This record gives sequence, structure tokens and C-alpha cells, in this order.
Amino acid sequence: MSRDTRSATEPSDAELITSSSTNPEAFGALFDRHVDAVHGYISRRVGGALAEELTAETFARAFAHRESFAPVHLSAAPWLYGIATNLVHNSRRAERRQLQAYGRVAGISGGTADDFDRADARIDALGAASHLVGALLELKPGDRDALLLFAWQELSYEEVGTALGIPAGTVASRINRSRRRLRASLGVASTPDAEGTV
Repeated sequence: MSRDTRSATEPSDAELITSSSTNPEAFGALFDRHVDAVHGYISRRVGGALAEELTAETFARAFAHRESFAPVHLSAAPWLYGIATNLVHNSRRAERRQLQAYGRVAGISGGTADDFDRADARIDALGAASHLVGALLELKPGDRDALLLFAWQELSYEEVGTALGIPAGTVASRINRSRRRLRASLGVASTPDAEGTV
């Protein structure tokens, strides 16, 4: 997650981007501020092997098109996640493989050979993870993008909207639709308590 953690004396993301037009080195501070979170997001979407390349491409494109940055938020994170998400779109097969890998390894944890008490729980977790991965793969790409930016990166609806170039109301619709589909796929009843969870 990228949140604005700078002190009051540090320049804002918008100030760094503006000053990078005459002092390109200023963009390096923006890179340092957001690279770990952007890399983490991309890695979760497509796996570590491709994440380095797509992270580098995200910042290269951000630098090349920095004049298009509109300082709607204090942080440039939504803008950067938007660029990263577009690059992930070009790597859908890698994302599919990464989600399937999550399904294969979920529920498997270190333990001793004598740890039979937890075996049923691990088998149940593995089955649930497999169903969740299948449900995520069935979502429309735009719905999955909105849901993962919201759930994984903890962006607000407005920030997700900025990242994806859509209104916050559309983000809310996509996330609600995704939640309903996930619940239906997983056989979870929709209750008032379940509305706030994925």
C-alpha cells in the first residue's frame, strides 16, 4: 500500500513531478517513495519473475508521461497503480498463472509430520483457496482490477477510480458486483455483516 507518509517539510508527489520537468532527478524521490508498494502490487498480480520488468516499465512510463499527472490526490499512488494495472492487462496469462499458483499453495504451511490435528483445516483451506482463485478468474478484468486495488492496496473508491480512469460510482458498482459473484461462487450467503468484506 502507498500512503502519503512524508513529513510536512518534504515535497508532495505533485511537487516532485512538477520539479522533475526541469530537474529529472526529482523523479527519483517519487520512485523511492512508491516503488516497493507498486512492485508488491504487480508481484501479487503476475508473480515475481515478471514484476521487476513491469515495475521498471511502470516508472519509465510515468516519467515519460509525467506532464499528464493530475494532482487529484495527495499521493501519486493511484496514478502509478493505473499505469501498473494497464501493464498487467498486457500480461493476463501471467496473472492467471499467479492466481492459480495461489490456489495450489494456499493452506499449505510448515509443520511437523505429527501435526495431524491441523490436516483437515489445511485441506479445507486449500479447497477454499482453490474456489476463490477460480472465482477471481471468472470476474471480468475491470471488476477484478477494482476489487484487487481496493482489497490489496487499500485504495479508496475515489483512488481506485483515479487509477482506472472511471468514476467512483462505477468503482463501487464493480466492487459490489465482484463481491456478489465471489459470494455466489463460494456459496457464502449475502448478509449485512458480509457486505463490508470480500
